[in-house]
Amino acid sequence: MTAALGGIDSSSRRPVIRRAILWLLFLGPFFYLTYGTANWLASLRDDVPNLALGWESRVPFIAWSIVPYWSVNLFYAIALFVNESPEQVDRLAKRYLTAQIIAVICFVAFPLTATFVKPETSGLPGFMFDVLGGFDKPFNQAPSLHIALLIVIWDQMRRIMSSGVRIVWHIWCVLIGLSVLTTYQHHAVDIPAGALLGFFVLWLFPRTGFSPLAGFHLTANPKARRLGSYYLAGALLLLALGIHGLTLTGYAIFWFWPALALAIVAAGYFGAGPDVFQKRTDGTVTLASRWLLAPYRLFARLNIGFWTRKLPPNVALTDTVFLGRFPSKSEARAFTTVIDLTAEMVAPSGAEDWKSFCAMDLLPPSPEKLRLAADAVEAARRSGPVLICCALGFQRSATVAVDWLVQAGHATSAREAENLIRAKGWPLRPHTHEVRE
Repeated sequence: MTAALGGIDSSSRRPVIRRAILWLLFLGPFFYLTYGTANWLASLRDDVPNLALGWESRVPFIAWSIVPYWSVNLFYAIALFVNESPEQVDRLAKRYLTAQIIAVICFVAFPLTATFVKPETSGLPGFMFDVLGGFDKPFNQAPSLHIALLIVIWDQMRRIMSSGVRIVWHIWCVLIGLSVLTTYQHHAVDIPAGALLGFFVLWLFPRTGFSPLAGFHLTANPKARRLGSYYLAGALLLLALGIHGLTLTGYAIFWFWPALALAIVAAGYFGAGPDVFQKRTDGTVTLASRWLLAPYRLFARLNIGFWTRKLPPNVALTDTVFLGRFPSKSEARAFTTVIDLTAEMVAPSGAEDWKSFCAMDLLPPSPEKLRLAADAVEAARRSGPVLICCALGFQRSATVAVDWLVQAGHATSAREAENLIRAKGWPLRPHTHEVRE
């Protein structure tokens, strides 16, 4: 087992094992108590709706798929024991616990029922179905807690496996995911809802560092509050559309995805800051951030294309320093270094040296971040062409460009630097009050 999982150090296993056992002693009873209570409450209702799609009647019942379906329970426990420290055990347990609490709240607030009629089964599958039916009623549908936990367990286990075992693990996880349909335990719409919940808890408790909401404090910046209010209003509107749409079609569940993305962005403006995007200094983001915020990033891409469609990708400030919009993959390759001020965008592959100084859109970079970014431009320009960019290239990156032009002696004041950039045909609206004179 140790060899297959890539060789886990056994010298300090006791604290990890103790912590994992303690969590299991709590999580096991908590799971059955809360999950069973939600089932019981739904059973008291006279009419519990369902969200079955028309094509689901053609999904085959595959009796043996109950084996991968049940296996998630085994991996649920194993995943707690393959951590390297008690702190990592705690993080995984918090993911489990949060997914459970959110799912059960949804089960109680919006109970749903499965409409499948399972065929008779025998042998080992029949036994496993009988045991499952002893406590799992046809309720507790969306979001699929099975899928949410699968996402969490898949992410945990894949990181400690050797490459060969990892391939087998990916295939087995696909079978587990499909089994929620082929065992007639869930309807199709429960799967994306469960996946959204799974990625949310991965985002909330990242593998390294602190939770993006750990340092949240309500900002006193009126502009940030206003922008946060806009995003929150958009999130609530999409949520309302999703809830209303579910009365018409199960596909309306997908409205919840952009609603959650906008709510996360709103939290960033209200006080959590750019950490909500989980962007690293090299421009990459976490897996959870990539998926959860994909709808927002798609909109951001479209917004870049609209506002910069009549502009060149960038303009030269000097022979080696350029200012422009967020580059495409091919555009990024033209530069030795990219100084990126966006928090929301993901660096394309191919750039030789990507340096991120994350700042929220429409808000000025902090004085410290501004100084670090301008200093990075000065240091990088000696190695080759440098691009200073944000989403559009009009504000955050323009602020850094103006500051660098002043500090490098290419302009005597912020106003002169702005005029120099405008003379090159580039529109800009820098946060000039942040620029060092």
